[in-house]
Amino acid sequence: MNKVNTLFKIQYPIIQGGMIWASGWKLASAVSNAGGLGLIGAGSMYPDILREHIQKCKKATDNPFGVNIPMLYPNLQEIIDIVVEEGVKIVFTSAGNPKTYTSYLKEKGITVVHVVSSLKFALKAQDAGVDAVVAEGFEAGGHNGRDETTTLTLIPIVKEKIRIPLIAAGGIATGAAMFAVMALGADGVQIGSRFVASEEASSHLDFKKMVVDAKEGDTQLTLKELAPVRLLKNKFYQDVTDLYTKAPSIEDLKTLLGRARAKRGMFEGDLDEGELEIGQVSGLIHEIKPVADIMKDLITDFKATSNRMYQVSF
Repeated sequence: MNKVNTLFKIQYPIIQGGMIWASGWKLASAVSNAGGLGLIGAGSMYPDILREHIQKCKKATDNPFGVNIPMLYPNLQEIIDIVVEEGVKIVFTSAGNPKTYTSYLKEKGITVVHVVSSLKFALKAQDAGVDAVVAEGFEAGGHNGRDETTTLTLIPIVKEKIRIPLIAAGGIATGAAMFAVMALGADGVQIGSRFVASEEASSHLDFKKMVVDAKEGDTQLTLKELAPVRLLKNKFYQDVTDLYTKAPSIEDLKTLLGRARAKRGMFEGDLDEGELEIGQVSGLIHEIKPVADIMKDLITDFKATSNRMYQVSF
């Protein structure tokens, strides 16, 4: 039995990334109902909104789902309290020290997974007692590692040194890519960008359309001095690029970024001034589909790839 299927009690070793402004209860429940593990993205939710999404998700699916919690927010304790009070059984943490809450969450009977971008942080997460790690290559959308280690390189490096289940993320939008990272040692996959371009994602339709129109080279990792983020190239991205020609200070970059720019772009649909976070693999995403169809495509492609590779000989 697959380690990820067993850990989360799911049919397929596919986890939907808990992305800001995309991963509400509709997306999470749809993925869980289709046999994967849906995650609610707490990073873009006030505490009361998160509670509402958890309650709606519980009504929309009888299958396991979880909450992704970036550990950078000032109301982190309140978020943790809501997750515990609502009986959430799976938590993915990211962007912070896994030691902070792992023991506490596990004492409450919660399965804890931490997202990392390097072997060093994977080992720290394992030492902190997490049940699994997500190793995310720099192809991924949103915030990721400064080292620019690709998924193809990161997965076998991490697999060689850790004992706990390993979930691959970054650049995975097809069953063939899923097969590839599992061949390299991953026990399952976490997929973000492909689920942004789903009917159930809460992100703005205009943003989804821009994702499916994206071509190779239309994203770039930037703002490393603040928190590295992969963005679709638009007017805001160009403003950032222009500012870099002037040797900006960190304060200059913070001033340009301002507040709520990701919400403005991905949730409200301002494709010029908004921060549009998406992965390199957007160049392979050509259609907005229901989650059930996306999941079916992934599994069909995975099986076809497996059959094709079985026939390869040298």
